[in-house]
Amino acid sequence: MGDPIEVGVSYTLAMTAYPDRQSWLTDLRSRIPEVAPAEALARQAQGALLLDVREDGERAAGTPAGALGLSRGFLELRIGQVEPDRRRPILALCGSGQRSLLAAEALQRMGYAEVASVAGGFERWKAEGLPIAQGAPDADAAERYARQLRLPQVGEAGQARLAAAKVVLLGAGGLGAPAALYLAAAGVGRLTLVDDDRVERSNLHRQVIHADARVGMPKTESARLTLAALNPRVRVETRSERLHAGNVEALLAGHDVLIDGADNFPARYLLAAASLRLQLPMVYGAVERFAGQVSVFDPRRAGSPCYRCLFPEPPAAADAPNCSEAGVLGVLPGIVGLLQATEALKLILGIGEPLVGRLLAFDALAMRFRETRLPRDPACPGCGADAAFRGYEDVARFCAAAG
Repeated sequence: MGDPIEVGVSYTLAMTAYPDRQSWLTDLRSRIPEVAPAEALARQAQGALLLDVREDGERAAGTPAGALGLSRGFLELRIGQVEPDRRRPILALCGSGQRSLLAAEALQRMGYAEVASVAGGFERWKAEGLPIAQGAPDADAAERYARQLRLPQVGEAGQARLAAAKVVLLGAGGLGAPAALYLAAAGVGRLTLVDDDRVERSNLHRQVIHADARVGMPKTESARLTLAALNPRVRVETRSERLHAGNVEALLAGHDVLIDGADNFPARYLLAAASLRLQLPMVYGAVERFAGQVSVFDPRRAGSPCYRCLFPEPPAAADAPNCSEAGVLGVLPGIVGLLQATEALKLILGIGEPLVGRLLAFDALAMRFRETRLPRDPACPGCGADAAFRGYEDVARFCAAAG
């Protein structure tokens, strides 16, 4: 079952067992629990999946915020991909509350243990003033993101979350360049680029967002031109200034995810401190010579480590040379930057298992990935029980002392 024709046949066969449509609906309601839209919203906030089973064209006018769109005709075919856990509560919603009864019945037959129909459907949801997300993508977005929209874990609701997301990238260089390109291509609505450098010819073997004709141009402006050409739907904001204790919080505030493309330890420690204070997920990446590493520090999660669980104190400059001193294989920042972009997309979409509590290391010469557990350190000077924040100037001072 799953083909729209078969669904129509099953509906016709079901109707033949009842003298009229009302008798059929009465029987369905005796077997399928119904919940009011406000109750559905509350259950959604507690972890239930809100499933909008209307057709794609119907959802063009809007859909309940956070709902997953899956047309009734394809429910049996795709629900296992969308939600394999048959214990998770599912709330089916249609236009007026009738097709959702049929959808809920189908889900029960497939073994989903806790299923209900939203009474009154989307019409009642709107009438009660409950939150609504923008409707189906327009023609440009539908074509641009077509392959991504086909993924059940993304779909229209996920694409809308990407469009509403705000990501700040510190650095429009080796790591920021590939991350920004793919975040823009994916449809992240707003990207803020923070970098005070200008494009140099020595950047071009790895910072693929720039071009030879832009040598001497501010990196943020060069990156903005490339991103605008790639996806004009994305809003790109530029901050051509150096990160320091006095501006770090203002630069990061109001964003959903932070991409760490810093090339020095003082900047990283400032980012780490602001990430904790702003409850802002930080996607960390670093490269040197032929090796790189990635992790996610998400202060919204109780068990997440922070950057200082990994590096409690900054190393001496001689022990941690940057790319201009140690060198780097040109493709390496591309690999690590794309891993960072992947983690950012997962965080925005709320899918998969982010690299929280895990450090992923990559060795290009051996072509080998290695994962190491990175638990939260109870004695961490950044996020431990006894940690005390004494201001960003204090962070800058202890980094300078280590230098």
